Amino acid sequence: MTDLRRSPLYDRHAALGAKLADFGGWEMPIEYTGSRSRPLGPQSGGGGVLKEHAAVREAVGVFDVSHLGKASVRGPGAAAFVNATLSNDLDRIGPGQAQYTLCCDDATGGVVDDLIAYYVDDENLFLVPNAANTAEVVRRLAAAAPDGVTVTEEHTRYGVIAVQGPRADELLAALDLPHGHDYMSFVDAEWGGAPVRVCRTGYTGERGYELLPPWDATPALWDALLAAAEPLGGRACGLGARDTLRTEMGYPLHGQDLSLEISPVQARSGWAVGWKKPAFWGRDALLAEKEAGARRLLWGLESLDRGIPRAHMAVLDADGATVGEVTSGTFSPTRRLGIGLALLDAASRLGEGSEVEVDVRGRRSRMKVVKPPFVPSSVR
Repeated sequence: MTDLRRSPLYDRHAALGAKLADFGGWEMPIEYTGSRSRPLGPQSGGGGVLKEHAAVREAVGVFDVSHLGKASVRGPGAAAFVNATLSNDLDRIGPGQAQYTLCCDDATGGVVDDLIAYYVDDENLFLVPNAANTAEVVRRLAAAAPDGVTVTEEHTRYGVIAVQGPRADELLAALDLPHGHDYMSFVDAEWGGAPVRVCRTGYTGERGYELLPPWDATPALWDALLAAAEPLGGRACGLGARDTLRTEMGYPLHGQDLSLEISPVQARSGWAVGWKKPAFWGRDALLAEKEAGARRLLWGLESLDRGIPRAHMAVLDADGATVGEVTSGTFSPTRRLGIGLALLDAASRLGEGSEVEVDVRGRRSRMKVVKPPFVPSSVR
């Protein structure tokens, strides 16, 4: 793993006994095994995915997601430029608000990346793409930027810490950080003598925040959050729990449920497209696909036996014919059953309540087609 990039919290993860893996070229924690010392107390680490997942649903979890990309778009007309390229309609929001949006390929409508755009003002937008796609998003925007608008990658200028769960507000209050603002809004504040952007965003379906401090200030903020989380029943959480949490919500993961081959229409992400805008990348292709009807659509799957769907497993109809493929799948710690997302052929006429089978390593497992989320969201 010597070629992998490391977050500003790598030493903290090692001290907490984290199991590390490659996420978009970054060495990040999957879970905290507790095999090493935990100087911040028994709740700070050593949970494993199930306990970390439960902490977020029941109390509060603290995640290092500093591998996420960061980029700025600045200059006269910056907001108008971004609005003419990315899918969602920035005119729906204003300064101090954030928006989920898509960077699509102009020719095909496929998804280059999904990201959050933070609207600072008309001449300053801050973007948070996925780690592996940051360079490509920046490249495409920079190539298209008009004179006077600059697109700058700032991947290692800021850390990102996610605070997620029903006690997230209590945790931020303990550190005198802003809390209680509207969903998909942000407040710029100061903590420990350093600026920090406090965003009401997240990827778990729980009420929560994402904090963006300067890179070098991230370790001190992490330490303070974990210390204050312990009496609240909180703990450090890895990206394994982040995946089970987002799958329970039916949130798409780029590279699996969204990709250059899986359009927003197919992934049911049309809500993040400003269909009435005169211009955005992929507009013509996506409008044509929307009018014609997608050849496949993303659905949820719930296991009717003990099977657990996993990505790339075949979905079969009652006659044994392949009618789709699992894109994401896991064991739901909350529901205690296998759940997944799958692209199903529209021609199969399968829909909510239909029964299918998934080829789980050579054994057919019965599953029901459902509409996510699998667990009610408390995000607001």
